[in-house]
Amino acid sequence: MITKKVNNVQEAVAGIESSMTIMFGGFGLCGIPENTIAALVNTTISDLTCISNNAGVDDFGLGLLLQKKQIKKMISSYVGENAEFERQMLSGELEVELTPQGTLAERCRAAQAGIPAFFTPAGYGTEVAEGKEVREFNGKMHIMEEAFKADFAIVKAWKGDEAGNLIFKGTARNFNACMAGAGKITIAEVEELVPVGTLDPNQIHIPGIMVQRIFQGEKFEKRIEQRTVRVKN
Repeated sequence: MITKKVNNVQEAVAGIESSMTIMFGGFGLCGIPENTIAALVNTTISDLTCISNNAGVDDFGLGLLLQKKQIKKMISSYVGENAEFERQMLSGELEVELTPQGTLAERCRAAQAGIPAFFTPAGYGTEVAEGKEVREFNGKMHIMEEAFKADFAIVKAWKGDEAGNLIFKGTARNFNACMAGAGKITIAEVEELVPVGTLDPNQIHIPGIMVQRIFQGEKFEKRIEQRTVRVKN
């Protein structure tokens, strides 16, 4: 069995260079590869194009890369929790491509499956459709969306084995599952790394063939993006 295990996060991010396109799994602050992001913050890498559902918050997740001006372009669906993102976008410092959430997920999945493009009705008649091919299917207009082309896909899983098989937990399955295998190289950051044969094959969400590097993260903060509590009477 070929092992995909690397010793630490520094080995995992080897080869990531400035001006590359990188996918980051997660939804909000749930299931983000926080150890890998922190490692990239500690480098001089810049001018990245980042594909992620959102841009983290000001002091955590991709927000840290934004603070250091390491991101040139964000391709995202929801960006409302990051004040620095808003400032950079409005000032013209950051290029932003807002994409419908379902389209974002499907562009990842298409890349994962080797499908170059697909048609979707989402965004027709809006700015999303500008410059894109339009066709009619069953009386409804659709726009063509191309699969993403990423140099690296970085995902976070609950458990993984040394062959790269992954199990996600709860909501963390979100964009991580469709991004695994969607980049030229997929890095998997896991909470628990176990020997091959430990995982129940029926529970595996992503097979190891889609992962090139896997490592166990040192710590996971698991922050709450928005905390709402009941007022005590």
